Amino acid sequence: MQNALAAAGYPSKVLVACSGGPDSLALAAIAGYFGRRGHVDGHPVSVAGVVVDHQLQAGSAEVAARTASVLRELGLSPVEVRTVDVASTGFGPEAAARDARHAALESAADDLGCDAILLGHTLDDQAEQVLLGLARGSGTRSLAGMRPARGRLLRPFLGLRREETVEICEVEELEPWHDPSNSDPVFARSRTRVEVMPVLEEKLGPGVAESLARTAAILQQDADFLEDLANETYLSLVQREEGVTWLPEGAVRELPAALRFRVIAKAAADVGGQQPGYGRLQAAEALLRRQGSAGPVQLPGHVSVSRLSLSDLAQERPIATGASTGDSAKAVPREAARCGKLVFRHQKPSQQ
Repeated sequence: MQNALAAAGYPSKVLVACSGGPDSLALAAIAGYFGRRGHVDGHPVSVAGVVVDHQLQAGSAEVAARTASVLRELGLSPVEVRTVDVASTGFGPEAAARDARHAALESAADDLGCDAILLGHTLDDQAEQVLLGLARGSGTRSLAGMRPARGRLLRPFLGLRREETVEICEVEELEPWHDPSNSDPVFARSRTRVEVMPVLEEKLGPGVAESLARTAAILQQDADFLEDLANETYLSLVQREEGVTWLPEGAVRELPAALRFRVIAKAAADVGGQQPGYGRLQAAEALLRRQGSAGPVQLPGHVSVSRLSLSDLAQERPIATGASTGDSAKAVPREAARCGKLVFRHQKPSQQ
């Protein structure tokens, strides 16, 4: 905890997100220790708490109220319960609950003037995240797992095993609540936790979770480097005009594949789209190998991408100004206009 707060620049007011489970309750106990002391390494700190009630289980309000009471006993102040409605997002119930929870945490941090939000994810959570990303065929960013720090979000316990948070609760004489959904096989993460990880530990030997977490730490560095490089490349190439965003085809084609796919994804996001899956990115990237104008390819978030051949436009331009067909062929030979555009447009969804 001390190291995490130091790395974050010693925020003066932090918010602990606590569900009442052993991980977040242990987090609250340790944060409460610094809150009662009033400082970290001599830097003043105060600790608030928030419990998010997702209303997904019977008795969730009672669990939230009981957890809030425990947080107050640990010295956290103020402590709030935020009730959220988990709406379907099309990405599954786990993702919908996570989005609703994070929105509530950010709102609570704003209202309470907190500079950091502490989350209780452990090394086991990180290992499960990497394993799920691998099973889904995700890219580097997904396999890099959760960051120790992202914006206001801090995860001080990413280096601790889940059993250690249970031990902290025992030492502090705290009785955590065990969420039944954590062992519900309906959820992919729960199946990974209860069924897959124990088998890997049994068959491959102990240390699998640590190895997966170490993989995430290595890939985070790689992902950050590629992300920065892709962002610089995109900003150097992107052109905007008449409500569309486009990239010069020749320059994009010459990029290494790792950058080429990322630049295309950035263009889609720039016009209001969502992160495309690998299959959709492949379809958009394949436009670079088409002859003449091609597309559109549909990307998530109502974005279409097309290849617009400058050669075709150049052949048509003299005709539009009244030149003869013969003159146009002489004025703009096909080999003189080899580079086209990848054009990205955001299309409004139909009312239907």
